[in-house]
Amino acid sequence: MKKLISLAAIMVLFVVLCGHTPAGAFREKGIIYLAQQTGDSADKQSGTAMDEVSDEAAIDDEDEYDDDEYADEEEVELIPDPLIEINTVFYQFNDKLYFWLLKPVARVYGFIIPEEFRSVIRNVFYNIRFPGRFINCLLQGKGRKAGAEFTSFFLNSTIGILGMANAASHWPHLDPSPEDFGQTFAVWGVGSGAYLMLPVFGPSSFRDGLGLIGDALTDPIFWATRNEEFWVPLAIRAGETVNATSLRIGEYEALKEAAIDPYVMIRNAWVQNRIKLIAE
Repeated sequence: MKKLISLAAIMVLFVVLCGHTPAGAFREKGIIYLAQQTGDSADKQSGTAMDEVSDEAAIDDEDEYDDDEYADEEEVELIPDPLIEINTVFYQFNDKLYFWLLKPVARVYGFIIPEEFRSVIRNVFYNIRFPGRFINCLLQGKGRKAGAEFTSFFLNSTIGILGMANAASHWPHLDPSPEDFGQTFAVWGVGSGAYLMLPVFGPSSFRDGLGLIGDALTDPIFWATRNEEFWVPLAIRAGETVNATSLRIGEYEALKEAAIDPYVMIRNAWVQNRIKLIAE
């Protein structure tokens, strides 16, 4: 009986700690930025549409990006998309995968598991992957950001009880944007290469796709499960994805509804977001 009471007390403590964690403390900056870009794009589209009504001389553009309703030469930097046909097919595959499988599963999961505990799971996964972010900060020569990552990891692992609560989020300077090997390669001068829409993984580029290898090799979960059956790491990744999706249902739908061409919107917004992260 005493053990049950102790376990209940610990669980209540976890919920209280996570309840005091600011909402969206982990990996929400990219989503917010994408939403902002979508809103800006929608505004530009309305203004452009009004101008086109009074403009009778339409000019055919040679470059596919020149006719892009989301592209503004002065504000948007784009990367080549020579594989647009197959990328579009993979985008449609990912879109159907989300609506037909991931979203329904995430809804059921979210109905069963309280949001507080789902936040705990998200926080733990983010805390575990500290080594990759820290190493990339060092490789990019971002000492201050590396210090913020280390301090955040220390606080979350101690006060936050093994990362279950994001204690460091109460100090904004200890919540830096995450670094990865794709960003490190960019800082080292490696070009982005062509845009890629990867099945399951989503938007990427040749440079960021190569960076995924480094990200995997610096992921503690990869090393902890390397001797397990092949389905173990897959199950962990699937569980993490379902958990994360359950906390963000509706965001992708909002982005898609705000776009005339969802594929183009996601491509350009992703490129802008990556440029922003590399510069930080």
